[in-house]
Amino acid sequence: MKDIIGYIAAFFTTFALLPQIARIWKLKEARDISMFMPLMISTGSTLWIIYGIMIGEIPIIIANAVSLFVSLLTIIVAAKYR
Repeated sequence: MKDIIGYIAAFFTTFALLPQIARIWKLKEARDISMFMPLMISTGSTLWIIYGIMIGEIPIIIANAVSLFVSLLTIIVAAKYR
């Protein structure tokens, strides 16, 4: 049961910024979007990846690599439409 909860939690935190990306893409506007949040998530994800490598936990590495990709994509899309 704890693994299922962990996978569900990883899913939601990993893909939390996708609705923001969809909104920016749909409206073609990102003036009101804070860049601080995806920057913080990128930093945290990078640190989690390093931690996952240090302890040899592939699920931590993979989930946070995807999260890093999504947060960097948010930054790119937001910068494009600012």
